[in-house]
Amino acid sequence: MEDILLLEPDVEKDYPLLSARVQSTFIDLLFIVLLMFIFGTLLEQVGEVPDGVRIGLFVFVWIVYEPLFTTLGATVGNYIKGIRVRQHNNTSRRLPFYRALFRYLVKCFLGWVSFLTIHTNKERRAIHDLLSGSVMIYREK
Repeated sequence: MEDILLLEPDVEKDYPLLSARVQSTFIDLLFIVLLMFIFGTLLEQVGEVPDGVRIGLFVFVWIVYEPLFTTLGATVGNYIKGIRVRQHNNTSRRLPFYRALFRYLVKCFLGWVSFLTIHTNKERRAIHDLLSGSVMIYREK
């Protein structure tokens, strides 16, 4: 009986707790605020900047940052916390951009409600993970 228990995955080790995910999100929020400050300072130094540039930077920081960095490997918060977003059916593969964007938009739309399912499944998948076919794991060492 003990041999069977040893073969089961260690849920604590494989899938991050809600607290790690919240900490990662908080770090990303701080990073976004820092980016906004840096971009604002740079734009102030340049002087007259077209509104399109300002809008583009705003869209990048608030809408494209998380999906893009998720597709590239990890957001700053994910990197610091040692967690990654991967495809549920193959955790060695990253999410393609369109799925990462969909995941992010669902997460933004649902807010904290999206995290209600984390404790109802062994892989700790939030609603946005379930809908986008993703799972959060600790990075491979």
